[in-house]
Amino acid sequence: MTFQQLKENRIFKIVSNKYFLILLVFAVWMLFFDENSVVNQGELNKEIEGIEKSIDYYEGEIAKDKQLISNLKNPDSLEKFAREEYKMKKQNEDIFLIEFDSLED
Repeated sequence: MTFQQLKENRIFKIVSNKYFLILLVFAVWMLFFDENSVVNQGELNKEIEGIEKSIDYYEGEIAKDKQLISNLKNPDSLEKFAREEYKMKKQNEDIFLIEFDSLED
């Protein structure tokens, strides 16, 4: 194929068009080099998914804590919670804690 035939080729005319070249450079710039490139958008989307998962986790923890707080309004359950979690005791009472070794011989 000679240069004259190449110049007459329709694809060559489109590719050598200055507007096409400017559009191509712009597209490459926007896809890879710009601050808001496709690569950066993918990373930001992954970060958003992670944050949404942590939001779901913490909303579940908040719901559990609200349930615990509503249960602690009852004096009997408050005493039970204090005894189990903080090892509190009444004045004339002894508490014996039995801990088991998790290592098997």
